[in-house]
Amino acid sequence: MTRKYFGTDGIRGRVNGEKMNAETALRLGMAAGTYFRRGEHRHRVVIGKDTRLSGYMIEPALVAGFTSMGMDVFLFGPIPTPAVAFLARSLRADLGVMISASHNAFEDNGIKLFGPDGYKLSDAIEQKIEQLMDAPADDLVPSAELGRAKRIDDSQARYIEFAKRTFPKDLTLEGIKLVIDCANGAAYKVAPTALWELGAEVISMGVSPNGVNINKGCGSTDTAALADRVRETRADIGIALDGDADRLIICDENGTMIDGDQIMGLVARDWQSRDLLSAPGIVTTVMSNLGLERHLQDNGLSMARTQVGDRYVVEHMRQHGFNLGGEQSGHMVMSDFSTTGDGLIAALQVLAVMKKTDKPVSDLCRVFTPVPQILENVRFSTGAPLEHDDVKAIIAACEVKLGNQGRLLIRKSGTEPLIRVMAEGDDAALVQQLVSEIVDTIQTVAA
Repeated sequence: MTRKYFGTDGIRGRVNGEKMNAETALRLGMAAGTYFRRGEHRHRVVIGKDTRLSGYMIEPALVAGFTSMGMDVFLFGPIPTPAVAFLARSLRADLGVMISASHNAFEDNGIKLFGPDGYKLSDAIEQKIEQLMDAPADDLVPSAELGRAKRIDDSQARYIEFAKRTFPKDLTLEGIKLVIDCANGAAYKVAPTALWELGAEVISMGVSPNGVNINKGCGSTDTAALADRVRETRADIGIALDGDADRLIICDENGTMIDGDQIMGLVARDWQSRDLLSAPGIVTTVMSNLGLERHLQDNGLSMARTQVGDRYVVEHMRQHGFNLGGEQSGHMVMSDFSTTGDGLIAALQVLAVMKKTDKPVSDLCRVFTPVPQILENVRFSTGAPLEHDDVKAIIAACEVKLGNQGRLLIRKSGTEPLIRVMAEGDDAALVQQLVSEIVDTIQTVAA
């Protein structure tokens, strides 16, 4: 079934555009309120947001939708996505909502939904909510049964304590100097505070949100400033979060970036050594490097791949009993602690290994040698370039050229108007050639 509103991670789009506007938020609140209104109890929904200016528009529209369906609303203000998942369970809510477009620029915004168990909704439930959004609202509650809205002032403090409890009780961060870049996003208060309370010397960046500077020249998608600050201050590690703090990228003491694949490899081997893995392997997406897969296999661990999107990783983890998974982009899912990706908790796991081994990050996080991998994004405005015969033909030809020497992956982004072209293999020159040929063809077709 074709999706009208939902993508790979909730609803996302340009603010006041076709999908992401006040009317959509109102309809979503009413539809989700209808779907999750079960039983005669007072129903609860919790809402968090990042620091985008448009949050001031979308939040009250959602509140209007939910209260019209008789649901009481608890407002958290700026708080990470994983905090919403945690607090939805903690407050016994029927539904959790996060207003964020994650790593996108401030012009975009999005809405992510969590069920009462703290997990993102399945495709099937999202489709049912979509149907309700376009249906007449004929089940509004009587005026005496309307919901109420209440702001929860200590939501950030609750999440800080929750995150700190995931760090080993016998360790502190004393002696570690770190730089944390919060992307002027949802974690601008909670992340530096949690790290400081655990004993680290904290140098903060990206902690001055103004509504329009989220992810701008900072955060996990733009790490140049972080690397510079790490070198300037001679810090032991740099930590970069994205706008809603559900993903993590780190850099070593030399300012060299370390992606999610290396972090997953590090945590997997650490948990394996301590017999903490619930299954002998991890779950990643089709984007993870072949080098990680080979490294894990050499150490007796498997690597399952899913389609792109951390919720698909989580679904596979739940179905097959894994407690560690994630994405190359930095989503780390550690189900012993959280139901979704959590950048801060993932960072704490890396810092714990640092403290236990007393090794520099440059040694610790070079877990495997990556296979040459090239990823290029091709932006398009209209149409479906991947359906064009010329594009299909060049992809097929490149697959023949690559053979069994690597992988080729071409996919449309579920969150942005982009086509992602990725190739990896032992022959770096061949990989570059194939990516260039495919990108050139897509650009010609999409022009």
